[in-house]
Amino acid sequence: MVFSSTAFLFAFLPVTLALYFLPVSFKNKKREIGKKNLVLLVTSLVFYAWGEPVYVLLMLISIFFNYVTGIDIYASKKKGRNKTAAFLFAVSVAFNLFLLGYFKYSGFVVDNINSIFGTDIVNRQLPLPVGISFYTFQILSYIIDVYKGKVKAQKKLIPFASYITMFPQLIAGPIVQYSDIEKQLSDRRINKELFCEGVLIFIRGLGKKVIFANPAGKIYTDLLLTDISTQSMTTAWFGILCYSLQIYFDFSGYSDMAIGLGKMLGFEFVRNFNFPYSATSITDFWRRWHISLSSWFRDYVYIPLGGNRKGKFRNILNILVVWSLTGMWHGASWNFIAWGAFYGVLLIAEKFVLGSLIEKIPTAVRRVVTMVIVMVGWVFFSNINIGDAFTYLGAMAGINGNLLFDGKAAYLIACYGFPTTVMCLSSAGFFNRLPKIKNKTADIAVRGIFYAVVFILSIAFLLSETYNPFLYFRF
Repeated sequence: MVFSSTAFLFAFLPVTLALYFLPVSFKNKKREIGKKNLVLLVTSLVFYAWGEPVYVLLMLISIFFNYVTGIDIYASKKKGRNKTAAFLFAVSVAFNLFLLGYFKYSGFVVDNINSIFGTDIVNRQLPLPVGISFYTFQILSYIIDVYKGKVKAQKKLIPFASYITMFPQLIAGPIVQYSDIEKQLSDRRINKELFCEGVLIFIRGLGKKVIFANPAGKIYTDLLLTDISTQSMTTAWFGILCYSLQIYFDFSGYSDMAIGLGKMLGFEFVRNFNFPYSATSITDFWRRWHISLSSWFRDYVYIPLGGNRKGKFRNILNILVVWSLTGMWHGASWNFIAWGAFYGVLLIAEKFVLGSLIEKIPTAVRRVVTMVIVMVGWVFFSNINIGDAFTYLGAMAGINGNLLFDGKAAYLIACYGFPTTVMCLSSAGFFNRLPKIKNKTADIAVRGIFYAVVFILSIAFLLSETYNPFLYFRF
């Protein structure tokens, strides 16, 4: 089930909210929160089972195993049994990485072994459980923080299970670290103001996804059905621009919907995007794009490896390790590994070679150059076959004798130039910098009308169009 579906909007969500806010007389707030956590857990399992009924059992096994292990690690540390705690910690990390590795990477490993050594090992890879990369990282954040003493072990199963299965961010993030949500599991603010704010954020995300991401993605998908090597340079660049807009509005839209749903339920999730297409460098871009993932790798990989504290060579190595893992996290394919290496090299170059030079370049130029580099990176990301990625880059560069401009390019610009321009301005935060309405009543009225129109248009798009993928569901 996806958020941008009529089943979710008009069946699952209304029923969930009705059960969640069902008036029940409790003597204290803790029991009320306990009831809400139980409703959240049950509805989240139903949400996941809607598309992945078989893998609910896998999730429950993982939850129970890590719940018990977390308590044992915490108890062992408290009693001074550090070796026991370290052993349990290693077992837990190995268990979680094994599940992720088996379902996500075993087929990739077998295929490459067969290709390199000419063997015929049978690939028995099972379908990838939706969202396994996201909830595995959330579980690991809990286990690591318990082992380090950053948080206490969660002794109640339902709050812990609710944290892992929470449907707003279960499928595609943002990745919520346990330390950020620990207190909210037992004591959170639930009121009309927060609920209404959540509704508006959810509608904004729905609009991003349905009104912007889907049409942009359809253009790029249709272009890939053609022989890209024969397309003009302008057509190729326009296509990857559309994909760049699709993946931003698709993923940031989903994140907005997740954050909005969280607020409706009383949770505060971290911001996941901060207008990355207005970045002035690749380093700046990754401070703004998928912030929760960057933060996770910083906190649990980069800093433990030594970060920038152990000399230049070690710092370069740490960056390469982090970005190799970042690429692999996105998928078991060479194109994702190439994409991660692409950014690792660029970030190293910016940090150790180009740092002072970049600052001297005018801001507008830096933004354009950064965006061009990001678009080149999306070519690797969007083409599973790395050979196809280089073919597409060849069309963008015109190395096959491609025309600079042709009839296809003229058609695309004539039909989609205006909406694409609006999307570009929106993705760079242009409309957020427009003057605000000073009169509070007028501001509320305008915002109300705007969000009502966005919601109505979104529903109209959903009912009239069949193209409605979520790109990050495959991760």
